[in-house]
Amino acid sequence: MEKSRAHIFVSGVVQGVFYRASVVSEADRIGGIAGWGRNLRDGRVEIVCEGDRGKVDKLVTWLWKGPEHAQVTDVEVAWKKATGEFSNFDIRL
Repeated sequence: MEKSRAHIFVSGVVQGVFYRASVVSEADRIGGIAGWGRNLRDGRVEIVCEGDRGKVDKLVTWLWKGPEHAQVTDVEVAWKKATGEFSNFDIRL
């Protein structure tokens, strides 16, 4: 499988609704995805992740929904070449 890297910005009501923690759980559920997520000052969530392209695509699809109280209005994805620098999925502050 082809490894891919996605640099993602999620907009909407995505802070204060356990969005980042839910991303970690969903990445673990899908399996084989590593990277990080963090809140930005402008209210968006930034995510950088790597894994098999199909698995990362599944995560991106899930990001449009997010956890129960999230209200996602946009998911911007920039695809890049994977670097292999991540060993797990973390929340960054």
